[in-house]
Amino acid sequence: MEHLKLSDGEWKLMKTLWAEQPCTLAELVAALDADTGWSRATIFMMLKRLIAKGAVTMDDSGKFQKYSAAITYSDVEPEETESFLSKVYGGSVGMMVSNLVGRGALSEQEIQELKAILDAAETRED
Repeated sequence: MEHLKLSDGEWKLMKTLWAEQPCTLAELVAALDADTGWSRATIFMMLKRLIAKGAVTMDDSGKFQKYSAAITYSDVEPEETESFLSKVYGGSVGMMVSNLVGRGALSEQEIQELKAILDAAETRED
């Protein structure tokens, strides 16, 4: 898949579509209201942008237009992760983890999960 850059707002909308698609505009407004307070017009404009980017499709065969994701989370997550790491930590996963540990931002469960991930990575490399 060719590079597709999503804004923070577009990520919120896409996460809603990935979880609840297909959705009408009214359903999206209701789902996003508590978290964002976005108006119907704002969400509609965002949907138009996402359709133009090829990230969302619209089905107007029924009484109401229904919107669905045309891409999967897996299509955009790897590049978004790389972009974030590069922008914030110079591409260093170690710096990111060190920052999280230094701030006490990791729970004991998350630390154990990281250990298991690293152990599995070492096993694959052997």
